[in-house]
Amino acid sequence: MSFDLSTGKADFLGDTLRSKSGGHRLKRGFLKFAILELLIEQPRHGYEIIKELEQRYAGTYRPSAGSVYPNLQLLEEDNSLTSQEAEGKKIYTITEQGRKQLEEHRQHQADKQIPLPSNSDTDQSHIPEIKQSTSALIETIRYVAHFGTPNQIRELKKILDATSRQLHALLAREEGEL
Repeated sequence: MSFDLSTGKADFLGDTLRSKSGGHRLKRGFLKFAILELLIEQPRHGYEIIKELEQRYAGTYRPSAGSVYPNLQLLEEDNSLTSQEAEGKKIYTITEQGRKQLEEHRQHQADKQIPLPSNSDTDQSHIPEIKQSTSALIETIRYVAHFGTPNQIRELKKILDATSRQLHALLAREEGEL
């Protein structure tokens, strides 16, 4: 998922982390540094990293195992982290070199990236309900896109564009304006 800091827009389609609007965005190496950020807090295994990132991004971003595990392997190969087997799982720990690399990245990217959200930034109890509604909506969109007439598909696009604008406007409003 990518964020355009100038508009507040996000691209939720996959792990590409590229912004389509051309504004500030999370860079290609984001996942590598997000992993290091998590490992500064505590040692973790790969699946734990995936679940923690999903939780911290409120379910809007979930890296695939196919992106996390190769990053872990590369980080281990360049001595940014170490691993050891525990209860059949490979537990990763950040090294001093990894800490230095992360600190350099933080200094270089301070004005360009959204920090990894902390585990306690917001109440996320609503996320399962939102995910369920989103899944139902996506299924309906796919159905209309696949089986709809050309006029229905044009109307679908108008509805989606208007909904996107409304959601961005919602985020731009102050809490008291809601």
